[in-house]
Amino acid sequence: MLAADEFSLPFSSPQAPGQLYFQDDGATPNSPLPVLIYELQWHAGLDRAAALEALFARHGWVPLWRDGIFDYHHYHPNAHEALGVVSGQARVTLGGEQGKTLVLKEGQVVILPAGVGHCCVDSSSDFLVIGAYPKGQEGYDIERPSPRSRDAALARIAQVALPGADPVTGQQGTLMETWRQAKPQESRR
Repeated sequence: MLAADEFSLPFSSPQAPGQLYFQDDGATPNSPLPVLIYELQWHAGLDRAAALEALFARHGWVPLWRDGIFDYHHYHPNAHEALGVVSGQARVTLGGEQGKTLVLKEGQVVILPAGVGHCCVDSSSDFLVIGAYPKGQEGYDIERPSPRSRDAALARIAQVALPGADPVTGQQGTLMETWRQAKPQESRR
């Protein structure tokens, strides 16, 4: 039996996540921080949605919704976002209209830095995602890419604090190392 302060991972230890970089395209700000994509191998018989919510919460990321991903290009200028795929699959474009389209599937967790564009192109009928945000960033805004709002969005993105932990692996996670190296010291809050 686990003690109150212990936590059993609901999946096998993850490999290092994949990393993708997207540059500002003049409408979608994107980020100098990499998008991280974990591939999780779940233990059998789990309530995956509840397990992901508990995992994110344990690492200071607040799970706010269970749903799909919007089918229009958008980004969050005031929050980082973790998207944990519970079931199904979807083609999702990251990085704006000229970005990269990936197939996201059950067991993946995608961590989007503030400003990175995303849009669901199509999905299976059982596609379900848990959306989570670092504590203090739960009041996220949704912006559509536009050259007119880009400069204001860039200023807001620069003020977004780095999270205190990687939503999958905690304080020792890849996010902590790669994002701290990529983000200038003076903009940390």
